[in-house]
Amino acid sequence: MASTACTPPHPAPGELIGPRSRARGALLGLAVGDALGAPAENLKPSEIRARWGRITGFVADRPQGTDDTEYALFSGLLLARHGSALTPAHAEAAWHEWITERATFRGAGFSERGTLENLRRGLAAPISAQHRHAWSDGLAMRAAPFGVFAAGRPGEAARLVAIDGSVSHEGEGIYGGQAVAAGVAAAMAGAPVPVVIAAALAVIPDDSWTARSLRRAVAVAHRGERAVRSAVVIGGYPWTDLAPEAVALAFGAYATADGDFREAVLTAVNMGRDADTTAAVAGALSGATQGLSAIPAAWADAIGPARGRCLPSMGGRHVLELADLLLQPPEPPGPAPAALDTPPPPQPTPAVLDTTAPARPTPAALRPTAAPRPTAAPQPTAAPQPTPAALRPTAPPQPTPAALQTTAPPLPALAAHRPTAVPAPVPVPLPVLTVEAGTAVDGGMGAVGCAARVGTEGTA
Repeated sequence: MASTACTPPHPAPGELIGPRSRARGALLGLAVGDALGAPAENLKPSEIRARWGRITGFVADRPQGTDDTEYALFSGLLLARHGSALTPAHAEAAWHEWITERATFRGAGFSERGTLENLRRGLAAPISAQHRHAWSDGLAMRAAPFGVFAAGRPGEAARLVAIDGSVSHEGEGIYGGQAVAAGVAAAMAGAPVPVVIAAALAVIPDDSWTARSLRRAVAVAHRGERAVRSAVVIGGYPWTDLAPEAVALAFGAYATADGDFREAVLTAVNMGRDADTTAAVAGALSGATQGLSAIPAAWADAIGPARGRCLPSMGGRHVLELADLLLQPPEPPGPAPAALDTPPPPQPTPAVLDTTAPARPTPAALRPTAAPRPTAAPQPTAAPQPTPAALRPTAPPQPTPAALQTTAPPLPALAAHRPTAVPAPVPVPLPVLTVEAGTAVDGGMGAVGCAARVGTEGTA
């Protein structure tokens, strides 16, 4: 079936989509897709047509999100608290605080249930992720907040979501989350659809199941949703929450619709399988691409605060509030780092020179002891003197990383959910995304419209 989607129009001058609109579009789009897809979860397209024809809107009397939305809130609040300083220990502690002690787990996926069992048995990350469903799409469904936070930095988004996922997923489950986070991060920067797809592929192993499925999906996207589904779904496989399948279906729907929000989400819903997750991911990608205004008003109005059905700790929280929280700039640096920047000169110890020596303008100032000493001529080596040792260039960088380590998080009160103040971003090499027009063929399935090369940002 040919695609009926149109390429979304470029915004007129003065109507450029801002970061807040993209952030809200991504997270509200996730919640809308989740609620639209929930009734079609685990169904075949033929079963969907038999019940409703083609789904074009909400088919439930009281549309509501599932665990997809509530887990996205969970990961988003965790990220807002710790930012780029997030560690596996932080993620594990949040599971204990917000999930293991309070969760009803109604509607939770198998990967989350397996993780919960392991954590309650005292297993820590990454061992807690060693269960039968570590390959599920449970990380992909909560990955969009990482793309919102790391807008324009797909590699950083992929690094952070892998840290979150280390508690509950491994292997293909991690790759699925990384692809979604990187794609949303690229869309947040205004990247066109082919670049969003290229960014997702660039952060996962080229020979992974997730990458192969994703390439097959987007290669046939111009032929419509049936072609995408046939290229990705393994016939007769009982589990529909498989990350390589769900992520590929979501990106295939996004590509089929050329980034248009309404068409992307409805394409994902009508393909069935894990429809709430595929529609949530497609909604996050297209919402970040087109902004909040692309979401139909009736759909947006139906999304209220989370009900906490699966995660009671997330009850009453709204995805729009989370979007704004993730965009808040870091709080001003505290007094400790400021004191390191302006050391008081009266102290006579050589350590004072560690920060003041680089500020001296002339090279002559760095050799003050050669002339005064009467033995300077017979003793040309100034190394034994204490002053040059203090002026070695390796000393100045020392205070800054120490100030930026994860010692900052005396964790704020759980009810507040405010992001931890980070004095300055951790020095992570930023990626350089280069997109080239061309053809990349995957096993004869078709051509992908671009290729990408991304610099490393750190291992996940």
